[in-house]
Amino acid sequence: MNKYELAVIVNAKIEDDERAATVEKCKALIERFDGTITNVDEWGKKRLAYEIQKMREAFYYFIQFDAESSVPAEIESRVRIMDNVIRYLCVRQDEA
Repeated sequence: MNKYELAVIVNAKIEDDERAATVEKCKALIERFDGTITNVDEWGKKRLAYEIQKMREAFYYFIQFDAESSVPAEIESRVRIMDNVIRYLCVRQDEA
């Protein structure tokens, strides 16, 4: 099992319950592929470095999880088509 972090940037123009549902979908994807969620950081609404889809702000979430090496590719392929996700990035965390 490797340690990974999924960064998800969610549309700020949607309702709170829709945003929570989007994050729950991401968590469910990780669990569906036998990943174990270890931590979820919600950074809240932040200003974007540059405008994306005519938006200047978005909500940032960082989901840390343990999973096999094939899981990040599966998660990315499904997060890519989510409507309310503006950007995403899944990276492996090195052992410090």
